[in-house]
Amino acid sequence: MENKKNINVDALFLGPKAENEEFFLKNLTKMFTEHSQWRKNFHPEDGDVITSTRARKESFIDTQCKTEEMLEELSCKLRSNMMPWHSMRYIGHMNTDTLMASLLGYFAAMLYNGNNCAYEGAPATTILEGEVGEDFCRLCGIDSDTGWGHISLDGTTANLESLWYMRNIKSIPFAIKKVAPEIVEEMTEWELLNLSVKDTLDLLEKVPDKFDKIKNNSARCDANLITKLGKLLVPKTKHYSWLKAADILGIGGDSLIEVPVDEHFRMDITALKSIIEETTSKNIPILGIVAVVGSTEEGAVDHVDKIIELKEYFRKKGINFYFHIDAAFGSYCRSMFLDEDYNFIPENQLKTKYKEYEVFQNCEAINWPSHDVYKAFEAIKEADSITIDPHKMGYVPYAAGGICIKDKRIKDCISYFANYTFEKGMDIPVLLGAFTLEGSKPGASAASVWAAHKVLPLNISGYGKLIGASIEGANMFYDRINNQKTFKVLDKNITVKTLVDPDFNMINFAFNIEGNTDLKLMNELTHGFYEEASFCTKLFTNEFITSHTILSRDEYGDSPLKFVNTCGIPEEEWKRIGSVSILRATCINPFFSDEKTFNEYNEKISKAIVNDLEIVLKKLNQNNLLN
Repeated sequence: MENKKNINVDALFLGPKAENEEFFLKNLTKMFTEHSQWRKNFHPEDGDVITSTRARKESFIDTQCKTEEMLEELSCKLRSNMMPWHSMRYIGHMNTDTLMASLLGYFAAMLYNGNNCAYEGAPATTILEGEVGEDFCRLCGIDSDTGWGHISLDGTTANLESLWYMRNIKSIPFAIKKVAPEIVEEMTEWELLNLSVKDTLDLLEKVPDKFDKIKNNSARCDANLITKLGKLLVPKTKHYSWLKAADILGIGGDSLIEVPVDEHFRMDITALKSIIEETTSKNIPILGIVAVVGSTEEGAVDHVDKIIELKEYFRKKGINFYFHIDAAFGSYCRSMFLDEDYNFIPENQLKTKYKEYEVFQNCEAINWPSHDVYKAFEAIKEADSITIDPHKMGYVPYAAGGICIKDKRIKDCISYFANYTFEKGMDIPVLLGAFTLEGSKPGASAASVWAAHKVLPLNISGYGKLIGASIEGANMFYDRINNQKTFKVLDKNITVKTLVDPDFNMINFAFNIEGNTDLKLMNELTHGFYEEASFCTKLFTNEFITSHTILSRDEYGDSPLKFVNTCGIPEEEWKRIGSVSILRATCINPFFSDEKTFNEYNEKISKAIVNDLEIVLKKLNQNNLLN
């Protein structure tokens, strides 16, 4: 019997120093050899096309030499100028080492060059994508018989697709009124604008013979309808892809209302309720609401459960809207809450389960998740759609985003059919491309994600253990910063403060000179450190690499004020300057959870921090910015 608890993180990756090189090379060669045999075995009676005579031509040899020279040049460029994501010294963007299983799966499928736009272009990998879609449903707590999921190019594309759903579904009742008025004749315009997603889809099922005509009278063909559809509510922590999506789909950026966030950078539920009430009181409908599970700058997890409660509250008042969760970063973390049968683990049993599956090396030291985070992940299953990014916390190579929808009938509202590619009436996965934003799409991405899921189930026995390692490493990093408090640099004490206790595995922090109350100087110090500890300078001699962002009053209101105060900056300074520069460390690397490794690299990183701060202080002094 397979021991599903026996997942070893060390065996999953090539490793920071290519420690698993031999294993990886053996299987890479195996995949290529089997592909070569596949070519030879298709009609073995056929002779070689590239004969030895042709291969002896001077031009043939010269061409191969040219290819080898190009590869040497390419390798040199890559080795000398790519970000060393794999290193223990890198704690920056949402990137790290990728699973060997996913790399090998991508390489193997890439050789066959499948196009998952249509089944006949990639039979094997199209089926694999269908299985991955079922995995997405299982991860999100959605019944795969009634829900649906697929791989997209990335989270931006998935978010665009969700807004496409919102726009078309919201406009469908008006199209029905044009094409089949008898089934909505007693409804007012306000009622048509406030039908739930389910009620709209149920109406469509009443007139299946008129479905195509209804679609052609919806917002996909009638641009005038778009102006009626209302506002899209997004948190201040939104990803910039929502502005892109609103632009592309004709919704317009002015249709987005940004909801304030609280001091923990989660959507403010009281503010959300007020905005819905104020907007609908003016007879302006709500097109949809977007929650974020793992914001790109803070890793914050919105109160999904409370938004669901609010959705029900307004439903009883006759106000309905689409609800999407942008969980591009945080979606895979839901595996931390699922047992081997994909049941959501009761909150009071989590600690016991984490010990049983050895999710954390030191369970007693990890106080995660908070109750708020637990309830948010539990409620994800209630959303209409969820953005999922395997190429983030799925540890698979780019490009691999994804989306999951609760009611698979939604996909019919955006479908397009090309006779040369799709035959109407056929089932998914044969018709996969008819229901997605992309046309051609690499089957290799589907194989890569599928391979990762085969090795690591999307529950506590698989991804739960891997992501648990990253959360443990993040908590150790967070605790070390808070325990450090100050660095002695030249003749100054440099304080270091964390933004918030992490909802996930992202740690934000900033430096200040002890006693300084000048926010501009604090920002100069933190940003100056970023310039030393980033891709900006000495990339391959850098001993610590991180990333950076700015929290401005224009975007966040006064949410950062509490943090600014803890750094010793008074409120009037915050109001005067209006922004704070912070460092952003995404602790995805699972190897930091090992205490010995963490301590070894923490010592190196601490020295690097002091060295970089020395450089920054000297520059500030030269520019007469220090007292």
